[in-house]
Order: sequence, then structure tokens, then C-alpha cells
Amino acid sequence: MTSPQRESLTLHVLSGGAAQAIVRAVEVDFRANTGTSVHGTFGAVGAMRGQLLAGEPCDVAILTAALIAELERDGRVLPGTSAPLGRVRTGVAVRAGEALPDIADGAALRETLLAATDIYFPDPKLATAGIHFVNVLDKLGIHGVVAPRLRPCPNGATAMHELAMTAGRGAVGCTQITEIRYTPGVVLVGPLPAGFELSTVYTVAVCTEAREPDLARRFAALLSGPVTRPLRQSAGFE
Repeated sequence: MTSPQRESLTLHVLSGGAAQAIVRAVEVDFRANTGTSVHGTFGAVGAMRGQLLAGEPCDVAILTAALIAELERDGRVLPGTSAPLGRVRTGVAVRAGEALPDIADGAALRETLLAATDIYFPDPKLATAGIHFVNVLDKLGIHGVVAPRLRPCPNGATAMHELAMTAGRGAVGCTQITEIRYTPGVVLVGPLPAGFELSTVYTVAVCTEAREPDLARRFAALLSGPVTRPLRQSAGFE
């Protein structure tokens, strides 16, 4: 029996949607340099954590720093392999070509959301930005008023795609800035204003059950290292 060829190796990545653009940007070069393809699954961090705990194949996990720390305590990721990719803020988006609404402060954000025809955002139970956005609506005192126009989606990428495809005018969306920037058809208005902001640190780590631990370490180092720093910054990581 012949041994498996290096070209047949696949690295499995479970990642929050915020890091999707970074993984996609480096996977071609990683395969060219290592002969290893990257299979990425992206979604709300809570959903990705759930898949990992359910036994989904995973060599590399990219989640919030808090979730990675929890997984390390539980023995799900290898100690000493976690590294931050950067901090991502949550922002507001509109369809490309529409006027940018005012979100300079809480009062302006409140008026913009009250005027919106539809409001797209990620899962309010599993996605970091979705959970936060519901809290913002409560803090502004308008959750009940805008409830009929809320359009929750499984993750931020889907929310931004739905916003881009909506037929009417006047819709807005809220998710992490990285997901806004890599979605064609939507533009970033700006981060949530002071008093309502959310800034989330994303961290990469190698899973304890990684089938290719050495390659996983190499991939994690690439994502978090100086070579990809400009890429991360352009994508919205701070």
C-alpha cells in the first residue's frame, strides 16, 4: 500500500466569520508552500464552538479570545498555541450607493435605526455581534418598536449578503467590520458610537485533536504573524 501523498492532506478550520477573509486570502499560498489544502467552516462563534464540541474535525480554531481560553481550560486546544489576530469593532452598514446615515452618537444611531426599513444582523444568541446588537436596541429603548423590521441571520456574512440583495432602500445592517468590508454590495458607515461600541479580540489556536498538529501550528503562526499583519489591518483587524 502506498503512503498518502502530501497533496491529499487537508487542514480543517472552524472560525468565526470575522476571520473568513484572512483565511481565504492565505489558503492558496499555504497550499502552494505545503501541499496542504484548507477547509474552512465559518459562522457565528457560538455555532463554531458547538461544532467543535460535537466532534467536528478541527485542526485550527479561530474564535473570540474568551472562547479560546475556555476551550484551553477544557483541554480542547493545545496550551501555548493561542495567538491574537487582532481586535475587531462592530459597525453599521448600508447598501452600496445609498447615503450614509448619521451614527455619530447614541441619539443619531437611535434615529437611524428607527428610520430603517429593514435591519440585518447576525444570530442574536450565538454571534458576538448579534448578541451585542440586541443589547444596543434595548439600551436605546427601541427594541419593541423596530422588532417587526429586524432580520436576524445565521451569521454576519449572511446578514451582509442579505442586506446587499435587498430590493428596497433604507435598510441598514450591523455586524463586525471585517464582515462588512469583505461583502460586495455593502459599505461601512462606521463603528458603533461611544457608549454602544463593541470591540472583540479574535484568537487562533491549535486543537488538541488536530490530525495535522505541525501543519496546524504553521498555519496558525501564518495567520497571527507579521507577514499577514497588513492583510489583517486592511480587513478591519486592529
